[in-house]
Amino acid sequence: MTEISGKVAFVTGAASGIGLALTKSLLDHGAKVMMSDINEELLTTEFKSLNSTDVAMTVCDVSKPNSVSEAAEQTVKTFSKVHHIFNNAGVSLAGYPGKIALEDWKWITNINLMGVVHCVEKFLPLMLSHGEPAHITNTASMAGHVAASGMGPYFATKYAVVGYSEALKIELETKNIGVSCLCPTWVKSNIHNTASKSPVAGKNDAYKKSKSYEIVKALIENGMDAEVYAELCIKGIQSNRLHIFNDPLAREAMTERHKLLQKDYEQNLTDLAI
Repeated sequence: MTEISGKVAFVTGAASGIGLALTKSLLDHGAKVMMSDINEELLTTEFKSLNSTDVAMTVCDVSKPNSVSEAAEQTVKTFSKVHHIFNNAGVSLAGYPGKIALEDWKWITNINLMGVVHCVEKFLPLMLSHGEPAHITNTASMAGHVAASGMGPYFATKYAVVGYSEALKIELETKNIGVSCLCPTWVKSNIHNTASKSPVAGKNDAYKKSKSYEIVKALIENGMDAEVYAELCIKGIQSNRLHIFNDPLAREAMTERHKLLQKDYEQNLTDLAI
């Protein structure tokens, strides 16, 4: 069982949504938490509202290795050790093939995928150095298992995070470090508005005027409370569960994907036998 109480956790994207909910849940379970986020104003507001001596904050842009290094140094300086890292910071980006600027592709990849990599590469040596049980939690999405139209860059990065997490699980299982990958569907957050920060698409509000945006916005606003999902995540982490889902309605989509994989696999084997 992965311990939470008395341990130190570093959480990215901690100023809102799932990250903030995880911070609160971790504190409730007796952990000390270093909150991090790129939005200093919002981070400061939420940090002060917690009014706890077991929490600290540091501004961090996960897309920049130097910023992650500074956050890691601040975490160790404040709490001495790090046992849990929650690579939760992420953004969304909609668009169709041939119409998405490469600058926007780089933007979402540097945050959603490389942000996770930057944190693991910096914090993992710190976790290994103290020799105590530790855990890495990466936020992916159901979008890392089942794809759909109109958000190729988002799906690509989330599939990558799932694959990276599965590889980490194998590589670290003998080192007393667990790995979990959060794979939620609709959870109340501000993720649908983050595309406004993208370097090209963010310069116009075409997406926010689209039907797709209205559908996604409604699904998120009516999604699971972040606090409920955070508690589910803590239970999954304590059980050292790799994938942590939240939506029974996604079972059909998962089943259909696996059926397609099996069908293609069997057909390929048949073709090889010819």
